[in-house]
Amino acid sequence: MSKDATYTIGELANEFDVTSRALRLYEESELLAPRREGTKRIYAERDRVRLRLILRAKRLGWSLAEVKEIFNLYDSSHGEEAQLVLLLEKLDERRKFLKMQQKDIENSLEDLENISSNAEQALAGIRRVKKQSKAG
Repeated sequence: MSKDATYTIGELANEFDVTSRALRLYEESELLAPRREGTKRIYAERDRVRLRLILRAKRLGWSLAEVKEIFNLYDSSHGEEAQLVLLLEKLDERRKFLKMQQKDIENSLEDLENISSNAEQALAGIRRVKKQSKAG
């Protein structure tokens, strides 16, 4: 894509499979900054790249405030190094959180298996008793 390429709200919404409302929310959150031609929003390539990063961050479970924090660092005089340090910290936090969730899920699955096994055994016992009482 050309650095000078521009996009309408509909084009970006279609390309990234998001709603126009989501794009307006990202604009209100100051994550995207389309220029205006009357009531029409014109997005630059920078907005398109930022949208890709926003959606990736959302898939990782980050809040829009966290995304904004990273974008603001990039735009500040602290530059890319500070942004990368913050990004690595956020990635590490998210990794730890997901590993904790993974362990919780594994424990829950184990509990479900135990409960299911106990319920199946109890049901088999009830059916055995019923079968014996009908036969007797």
